[in-house]
Amino acid sequence: MNGKPSLSVFLAAHPNSVLVEVAEARGSTPREAGAFMVVADSGLFGTIGGGHLEFIAIDHARAMLAGKAADETLDIPLGPEIGQCCGGRTLLRFTRIAETVTERLLRQSSSEQQAFPDVFLFGAGHVGLALATALAPLPFNVTAVETRQIEPGTLPETITFRHVPMPETEVEAIRPGGAAVILTHDHALDFLIARQALARDDLAYTGMIGSATKRATFSRWLMREGGEAAWLNRLTLPVGGNMVKDKRPAVIAALVTAELITRLLGAKQAKSSTRQDERVLGR
Repeated sequence: MNGKPSLSVFLAAHPNSVLVEVAEARGSTPREAGAFMVVADSGLFGTIGGGHLEFIAIDHARAMLAGKAADETLDIPLGPEIGQCCGGRTLLRFTRIAETVTERLLRQSSSEQQAFPDVFLFGAGHVGLALATALAPLPFNVTAVETRQIEPGTLPETITFRHVPMPETEVEAIRPGGAAVILTHDHALDFLIARQALARDDLAYTGMIGSATKRATFSRWLMREGGEAAWLNRLTLPVGGNMVKDKRPAVIAALVTAELITRLLGAKQAKSSTRQDERVLGR
């Protein structure tokens, strides 16, 4: 198994644990209301923002587990007295994990995950696997698509794997607002997948691994295949940009991850801010 365990796996392995939730966040705080972590004697899942605030929460949760603390809430000012300078206040709620709490957490986690943007990785070679590992802990629904089989356990457990003979047909499964990242072992296959992705105008990101030469070749191929020149404006090629000249898979994965965060999550936050501004203005 690669990467961190899922919430369900962690809870199954640590039934004796405490749920720590940010019940209220006032002013400048490390995390928003609703953020949570689960604290066990010998493990942690999630974060409420780090720093001394989190150390206090962990100590209190473990004191609860040991029967040395009973307070179910802590109201913590984020000032010099705890070595943080956020300036706000965080109200933390502590709940011993029970069956009903576990069910609520898993329902909440499932609901949140379903709302994450889709990222389809076409190709699970060295770069594809490095990118899958980089994306696994992030708020994306990631699917790796391959024509070849891969070794069991190669992908992080949170990544969906699809072994298909015609990966270009999987493009239609990407929900609007998602991303297609094209990294296969075959340029001709890359082009087929890219054509299908660019024919859609509702994807937030379509990227292909390659070079300026590959972009020029694809442009000519696309015109022969009945594509539209305007589609190329929606194509990121090469993925990861040209600022860092490093072909190591992990470096490429980090650069592409930054692009996906900016394009998918940045756009989502911008829309959310616009809706909030419109509500304030009474539109």
